[in-house]
Amino acid sequence: MTRVRVTAPRRVATGAGSGRGRAAAEARKAAEETDAGQVFVRALIRSQLRLGIVVAAGFLLIMLGFALLLGLVPGLAELRIAGLPFDWVLLGAGIYPVIGLSAWLYVRTAARNEARYRDLAGER
Repeated sequence: MTRVRVTAPRRVATGAGSGRGRAAAEARKAAEETDAGQVFVRALIRSQLRLGIVVAAGFLLIMLGFALLLGLVPGLAELRIAGLPFDWVLLGAGIYPVIGLSAWLYVRTAARNEARYRDLAGER
C-alpha cells in the first residue's frame, strides 16, 4: 500500500491582488490606520474585555454560591443521591452545564461584537 499525501490547493496570487480576501485585508488595514478606524478597534477591544470580565465574574459568583450552599446548609454535604455524595452531583450536574453555558454565551456575544465592528468599519 502506498502513502498518499493530501494537501490543500495552492492559492495563486496575481499581480492585481488575490481576490476578495486580499481586498478585505487591505480595507481593514486602511480602516485601522484612520482615526475613526482606531476608535472602532479600541471600542472592540474594550467591549471584548468587558464581556470577558462579566462572564468570568458571573461564573465566579455562581461557584461562590455553590460553595456557600454546601457550607451553610447543614447536612447537605452528607446527603447522597443515587449513592453519590451531593457535592459530587452538584459538581457534575451543576457546574459543568454552567461552564458550557458560559462558554456558549461568551462565543455568541463575542461574535456579535465583532460583527458590529465589521459593520461600523464598513468591511461587509
